[in-house]
Amino acid sequence: MRIFLLFFSLILAAFAATAAWAVPLIEYHMQMKPSPEGQKRVALTFDACTGKTDTRILDALVKNEIKATIFVTGRWLKRNPEAIATFKAHPELFEIENHGAQHLPAIDVPQLLYGLKTAGSPAAVSAEVEDGAAAVQTHFYHWPHWYRGAGGEYTAASLELIKSLGFEVGGFTMSGDGGASWTTAHAEEAVAAAKDGDVIIAHINQPTHPAGAGVVEGILKLKAEGFTFVRLNEGFSAAPAEYP
Repeated sequence: MRIFLLFFSLILAAFAATAAWAVPLIEYHMQMKPSPEGQKRVALTFDACTGKTDTRILDALVKNEIKATIFVTGRWLKRNPEAIATFKAHPELFEIENHGAQHLPAIDVPQLLYGLKTAGSPAAVSAEVEDGAAAVQTHFYHWPHWYRGAGGEYTAASLELIKSLGFEVGGFTMSGDGGASWTTAHAEEAVAAAKDGDVIIAHINQPTHPAGAGVVEGILKLKAEGFTFVRLNEGFSAAPAEYP
């Protein structure tokens, strides 16, 4: 009998694990409406996940007076006081938003996403989101409006949970650096190919990766073409429109 119960328990555990992995994930996308003034607009968004600061990108944004939305984790904030000081010195450029406390994907079932262990439960998703928001408030004295989870993917249930906590989910239309994994040339080409209304996701925490240099060159090409750069709160005055 004990052997049967043990075998039955193993079957249930395997089924539960399979079911968790089978939950479909959603990559959350959003795009700005065309500008009524006919301007070409893009929203630059950068994730500051863990580690250090890519000063190539940060310095270029400041020097060229280019606006951007920065999604920071609590982990990153602890290690980058100089970048924090730069953000605070330029409130006209930078909008600081929530990337979570520990850089855990906001997925309410236990699994791996791009090698990252997910939050794994609704309670853990809530903690990741709200503790990340508290870290932003501690350093920048405001409660963030936007949240983007590590990996940028969610379950339908975790999306609803995040919104029920009062956050808009920071989606995107295109990647500018492939998770900071692309070559300089590839990143430059990708960013420079942006169209009016695009929301670009890239990373500002990988100073040794070649993609950062390409992101800068792509941004400068967009500026030379007459693009206007807006922060998310400027590009989306109401809840963002979603698309599959």
